[in-house]
Amino acid sequence: NNSKVQELRRLIGRRSSRHEAGRFVVEGPTLVAEAVRAGWRCEAQFVPAGSEAAVAGGGEVYELADGVLERIASTETPQAPIAVVVMAETSHDALATAEFVVVLDRVSDPGNLGTILRSAEAAGADLVVLTPGSVDPYNPKVVRASAGALFDVPVVVAEIDRVVEADLRLIGTTSRRFPGRTVTPYTDVDLRGRIAIVMGNEAAGLPDDWTDAVGPIDRWVAIPHRGQSESLNVAMATTVLVFEAARQRDATP
Repeated sequence: NNSKVQELRRLIGRRSSRHEAGRFVVEGPTLVAEAVRAGWRCEAQFVPAGSEAAVAGGGEVYELADGVLERIASTETPQAPIAVVVMAETSHDALATAEFVVVLDRVSDPGNLGTILRSAEAAGADLVVLTPGSVDPYNPKVVRASAGALFDVPVVVAEIDRVVEADLRLIGTTSRRFPGRTVTPYTDVDLRGRIAIVMGNEAAGLPDDWTDAVGPIDRWVAIPHRGQSESLNVAMATTVLVFEAARQRDATP
């Protein structure tokens, strides 16, 4: 059991360990049950000795000595079980058939990514694309913040060029006026058809050198502000945009 506990620690703490093993950790009965429901392969689950917290279909059950669960879990008050789940890698081929895509360019905060996955799944997005340099979608904080959406919306890591090659119409978002960018209120832009809503890094946004004439973006949009805030949190802005896209797409005859 000690070697398995050490492996759990590595999977929880290190991105490199997760991707080398092709495994990640899911904590708590609700999220483990969501993984099982969605058909993800759970290899093992860990519970305190004498506990009946194991989830049906959550993998072989291993018991932990008193206090071990609290020491290895990523939350302060963990709930059993802790499960080891096999990553379900999505092929880049998914871009060729996806109709409604969310692209996140170097988004770095786990809570933001988890919330975006939750909103994208709820709005009916087919795929979420992370550019290299983005936070790991299998980070325990992302898994928790996604509230199970990670198990229902495919995620792929790809350069922005791969999205362009898929012939999707790229809708770029900006909170500031840049020279060379023609920016339209998001409600005035057609978000039907094969689209990719492209969101930028929390601090930097999308690259400054992407303009109407240069870069992959087909149309720039913004969320009009009435107050003094310069920008919305990226997860909140993404939520606004994906639900506007869902509204327009539902209204299509």
